[in-house]
Amino acid sequence: MRQGQLLATLTALLALTGCHRTQPPSSHVVAAEHDAFFVWAGVPARPELAQAKVLYLLDGEVRAGRNDRFVALRPATPHVPRADVWMTVRVERLDWSEDVHRRIMADLARWQAGGNRLAGLQIDFDASTRGLDQYAAFLTDLRRRLPARYRLSVTGLMDWSAQADATALAKLAGTVDEVVIQTYQGRRTIPGYERYLATLHRLPLAYRIAVVEGGEWLAPADLAPDLAADPHYRGLVVFLLRDPPRQ
Repeated sequence: MRQGQLLATLTALLALTGCHRTQPPSSHVVAAEHDAFFVWAGVPARPELAQAKVLYLLDGEVRAGRNDRFVALRPATPHVPRADVWMTVRVERLDWSEDVHRRIMADLARWQAGGNRLAGLQIDFDASTRGLDQYAAFLTDLRRRLPARYRLSVTGLMDWSAQADATALAKLAGTVDEVVIQTYQGRRTIPGYERYLATLHRLPLAYRIAVVEGGEWLAPADLAPDLAADPHYRGLVVFLLRDPPRQ
């Protein structure tokens, strides 16, 4: 190899090495490093829960088959005086009967009487970005029914901040107190989640980012340095698995 060719090759290798070094290291979500958690039905007691400051506890579901039935999934009233607790209801349809509304309000009162630091009600519903207007109307009615002492939280899709109309987001912001953006499906982080972090500043309300235990994840500071400075950003929430991965 001639000297000029050797120099060019070395220069190219150094450039590749430099580019490689600028890439943030791969990482995964470790529950023990966090203090806010989703706890779904069937998740056993975990040491990490002792350090929790915020818990989203699944109470039950409104399933697609019936709008007049609330399916309870928690056998007993929780007692968590040391953390802020959100009573979460997983929803597959929005046309609730009055019986469902009454049952959910009764459960909120029961959880409050159980000695919990009850922050409020969270609705876990996969509202499409194009359907945010309809969802906002449902939430406006729900907010009207909800006692003023309770806050209202919703889960949201990553493309809300990137694709949703600003007017639809404003309607949402006028109704709910926070949105928890989900970055996973099942046990896996959604590929390409990084590009959505840069758009989260478009959300005109308080938000958290939900990550799945063991899923691939890079700290927001490594991907979107401005995120930490966003006054609406409230941190991460870890979705705990029934059978946690070995770290």
